[in-house]
Amino acid sequence: METQGLASMGDGAQLRWTVLGDTTRQPPVVMLHGGPGLPDYLGDVAPMIADLAPVYRYDQRGTGQSPWRGRHSLARHVDDLAALLDAWDVPKAVLIGHSYGTDLASRFCLTHSDRVAAMLLMCGPFVGDWRTGYRAERDRRMSAAQQKRLRELEELPHRTEEQEVELLTLAWFTDHADPVRRWDWAARGARERRPVNWAMNRELGKAGHTDPLDDHLAELRACLPSRTELIGGCDDPRPLAALESLARRLALPLTRVESAGHEPWLEQPDAVRAHLRRFVQGTPGTSEFDQFPG
Repeated sequence: METQGLASMGDGAQLRWTVLGDTTRQPPVVMLHGGPGLPDYLGDVAPMIADLAPVYRYDQRGTGQSPWRGRHSLARHVDDLAALLDAWDVPKAVLIGHSYGTDLASRFCLTHSDRVAAMLLMCGPFVGDWRTGYRAERDRRMSAAQQKRLRELEELPHRTEEQEVELLTLAWFTDHADPVRRWDWAARGARERRPVNWAMNRELGKAGHTDPLDDHLAELRACLPSRTELIGGCDDPRPLAALESLARRLALPLTRVESAGHEPWLEQPDAVRAHLRRFVQGTPGTSEFDQFPG
């Protein structure tokens, strides 16, 4: 059964959260969605493991049902996660981040490693000059007309609802490997993951450029929980080589999901479900034996 609530932050912001599963089980899983600037979209992923551990999700401040206006910073978002764990009475959690959520999980670990029981980083974080390869592959998957239309929409000072959906669909369909279904997946996301907080996206993007995770990898490697893994889609337009490089630098295992893009649970749900379940079951405290001793 899924329940939800609101958690108050120290500056008055209220974050909407949900939990699926038996909350008496410890440690729980916390799923961190990407963006930045999008509401939570991991509702299809949480049920894959909710029978093994409770799964918490939340809309980051300024998105979805967590309305807020003000400046965004990476430190503020790290503090929000710590405050949510306190509100849930969770001393340690298994963090599963996707895309930007992997950056948030990593930065949280840098500050609060004692509160991270295990960490699974899905399709990120990307370090180094990954954007050049990403843009080239994204353009390769688009027609010249689609590239032109995307640029036109991006340059508009104001967009109608229809134009916003069109822009997001064009920006996102190349994330998927399946040439038949990727447009429909992107169009559905463009309608459901709304509204996009573009100011948040710009501010956190700028913060990431100013203080890149690249500069903290040695520190991150020293504080990672013993159970930390990477997983990525082989056909993500963001270069898999960037994740392979990160895996080497952090001495972490990397699982490659064949025939999958940036949201591998859409294209290879069975493979992703099996991997998530293996990961959660292997975390101390989440197996049936640990939950029900004797």
